[in-house]
This record gives sequence, structure tokens and C-alpha cells, in this order.
Amino acid sequence: MPHVTKLETNLLELIRRTSVELPGDVRAALEAARRREAPGSNARYAMDLIRRNIELAAANSAPLCQDTGAILFYVRAGGGLCQDDFVEAARRAVRTATRKGFLRQNSVNSLTGANSGTNLGPGSPVVHFQQGKGGETEVRLILKGGGCENVGAQYSLPDDRLGADRDLDGCRKAILDAVWQAQGKGCSPGVVGVCIGGDRATGFEHSKEQFLRKLGDRNPDLSLAALEARIVREANRLGIGPMGFGGRTTLLAAKIGALNRVPASFFVSVSYMCWAFRRQGITLDADGAIRRWLHEKSDEV
Repeated sequence: MPHVTKLETNLLELIRRTSVELPGDVRAALEAARRREAPGSNARYAMDLIRRNIELAAANSAPLCQDTGAILFYVRAGGGLCQDDFVEAARRAVRTATRKGFLRQNSVNSLTGANSGTNLGPGSPVVHFQQGKGGETEVRLILKGGGCENVGAQYSLPDDRLGADRDLDGCRKAILDAVWQAQGKGCSPGVVGVCIGGDRATGFEHSKEQFLRKLGDRNPDLSLAALEARIVREANRLGIGPMGFGGRTTLLAAKIGALNRVPASFFVSVSYMCWAFRRQGITLDADGAIRRWLHEKSDEV
């Protein structure tokens, strides 16, 4: 069983790096998007500011965004790590990260509006924990800001307003509608994570899990791979562009998964991630030491 103090120290570093550094695949996608925008345009200006923001955050070990977001841990634990030990270490790391300024004081009581000041409270942080075998543990972290969370959407098909039936083309119409409704409020260019099927709760959960994928990976389901590519092409023709200023890049990627559903329901759940796509991961050995980082600055798209 890894010592809780060592685990806490490594989770603190995971939080810091996730908050201040974008993974390489996201940086590469943003740079490619910047180059696509016309010099002198509002879109190019926005992308230039985004690039400068990324550089300053990394150089000063400062958060990429003032909204450090919801704290989402995804854990596949080795046989020597129990859930209670992980949650204890994660909570302590979150408290320390907040005190050090890697996380904003960003968790409030929904009934009173009182800020905990520590990012701790019911539902914060979120820990998705899967117990496994063997000695290695994989921990992934997403910091998801409120602006992009606000523009997520869920559709129940058929949808007469969109002319969307219970098929992949209906799913396409729903996803593109979510992108259109978001406009620049989700801090584009962004990424959509989508779940086709499931129930209302599991659909959104699975849609967020799509953000754990590399931007340049290929969906093993050929029909979903084709839909992902089509969504990006068509979204980038909408003219929304970086921060809603118009331009050629509204989406960097679309990642789509599917869950079984009951016959009476057909949900399409769409989560949106802003350009500040903060995700990182580590693998830990049986003693809690970091073996490797899952996303480096030199990652390919």
C-alpha cells in the first residue's frame, strides 16, 4: 500500500502541472488552429493571446485560467491501493494546491453560497475509482471550467425542432446544435465529448470520459470515427471561430462514445471543453512513486 504522504505529494504535483501546463497534443492543435486564421483578423489576434497565455502560465507556474474548474480524478488502482487511502490523499493534495494558488478557491455551498476556501466539500473533488489488480496505478486528472460546463447539452431523440431522428444523422444534428448554441461562451476553439445512449446521468459521465482521449486518436468504431471527423468539418464551417470572433476554427476535435440504452430513451449527451483543455495523468508504482507522465509537452496531436 503506498504511503499516503508520498501519494499526496505526487497528486499535488499532478494538480500543479494540470493547472499550469497544457498537454502537447492540445498545444499542437491550438498552434495549427492559430496558423489557419488570417493574419490581422480578430480570430488570429485571439489565438495569439491564447498562445501568450499558455507561455506565461507555464513560465510562472500559474493557472492557465482564473477558473480552475471542477476537479475530476479518474483512477484505475493497482491491488495495493484502496479507495479510502486515495481519497484521503487527494483531498489533502487539493487543500494544499488551493493554499499554494495552483487552484482557485472555487467550491461553494449550493444552498448558502459560502465558499469552503479549500475546494473541499460534497462533490469536490470528484473521484471515479476502479479497483484493479497488479501493482501499477493510473491516475488521470481533468480540471473543467464552469464556462465550458455551462454550454453542455443533452438531447432526447427524436427532436422535432432539429428534425433529428434516432440515428447517427440525428446525433450529428444534435451535436452541431450544441456547438451552435455555445457560440463563443464556451471559450472556443474547444473539444466536444459526446455519449450516444445511456441514461441521463451515465450519458454525461461517459461524455466527459471522452476528454481522456488524445486529440489525434482514431475511434475504433468506424461509424463513430467518421461522425467525429464530419462534426469537426461542419462545425468549423459555422463561422463561430476563436472566442466567438469568427474564423476557421471552432472545434479542435470531437470525441464520441456510445452506451447501451433502454428502448424508450435515446439520449445524446454533449460536454464541451474550452481551449484551456487541462488534463494530465500519471502512473504510480506500488510504493506510490511516479513512473511516468501520460502527457508531455512534445505529444503529437
